[in-house]
Amino acid sequence: MSTERFDLIIIGAGIHGVGVAQAAAATGHSALVLEQTALAAGTSSRSSKLIHGGLRYLESGQFSLVRECLRERALLLRLAPELVRLTPFYIPIYPHTHRRPWQLYAGLSLYALLGGLGAAARFDTVPRPRWSQLDGLDTSGLQQVFRYNDAQTDDAALTRAVMHSATQLGAELRMPATFLDAVVNGDAVSVRYRYQNREYSASARVVINAAGPWVNHVASLITPAPPPVPVDLVQGTHLVLPGTMSHGVYYLEAPQEPAVAARHRRAVFVMPWQGLTLLGTTETVYHGDPGAVTPLPEEQDYLLTTLRHYFPQHSTEVTAAFAGLRVLPRSRGAAFARSRETILQTDRATRPRVLSIYGGKLTAYRATAAAVLTRVAASLPDRAPVADTRRLPLTPA
Repeated sequence: MSTERFDLIIIGAGIHGVGVAQAAAATGHSALVLEQTALAAGTSSRSSKLIHGGLRYLESGQFSLVRECLRERALLLRLAPELVRLTPFYIPIYPHTHRRPWQLYAGLSLYALLGGLGAAARFDTVPRPRWSQLDGLDTSGLQQVFRYNDAQTDDAALTRAVMHSATQLGAELRMPATFLDAVVNGDAVSVRYRYQNREYSASARVVINAAGPWVNHVASLITPAPPPVPVDLVQGTHLVLPGTMSHGVYYLEAPQEPAVAARHRRAVFVMPWQGLTLLGTTETVYHGDPGAVTPLPEEQDYLLTTLRHYFPQHSTEVTAAFAGLRVLPRSRGAAFARSRETILQTDRATRPRVLSIYGGKLTAYRATAAAVLTRVAASLPDRAPVADTRRLPLTPA
């Protein structure tokens, strides 16, 4: 069978893989996506479902990341109104809360500034007479409640919408398809994969490794192997509970970590989700097969203890649970405090033939895809752009 030829072959159909496919097709390039199971089968369907700037990243000085995410949030609110919606977020302050009101005020002011000071960037405090309306939030000792805006989405639905946009522009998807190996030869890459019980070969100018937690495994199947980035896989668990949060999302500081520095204290979100309550997340370093990740009993206990602390009357019956894996730079520090910047690793500095995506934020997937296309542009033939992803509407697929 003759070898198919593409400008780009993308391994993985999570949000970053489909984002690169859309960006490539928009610039007029031919693109093939190979996905081993299903769209958004991994981390891209197991996130906190938030499209946000990352308020807590301000503490670690990741200002450019926050600015980028807030810019992308504004784009998605405009491009995907059926999939991304602005939602109130609440931060309650108690005597035990380590981030004091003046710190929250300063942080939210900077957040608003980085967000462009528009209507979506405004924040205020909830008047005391309305505290009793906040979904059963414990008001004993409550000192203040800050309210600001961020957004929620259905992460899997957003991934499907982006892939649909990519295919409308000419990108191709093979699924389920198993990537077997690739050989870099000169300025081209030969790829072998299995699809519908047959083995196929294809050639590309550039291979994009968007395999998420499998990124280093995929890299190991490429000859010569590109230099790997040392990473940790960090597990984030979420629980689904009966009832819902009618007023919005609650951003809580985990109460049972007195020995942990305040800036490393994990954030726990309690949020409405499809008529139920979604509770998460955790930060547990994971070792093993990424496909076998599952919520741990201690993570469930940790999350439910936090919920009971702030919402003592809320049901703690767990109706469902899921865990996803973040790809974070390897470090001795707490996972919560590590950089969330995306790393784009290439096989060579100029005219790369292989690019691997390490990490990445759901919110900034489009910006990451644009950065990927810029990084490999010298390796691709000149094509006439057919669209601009900053203006392409996204609708449920």
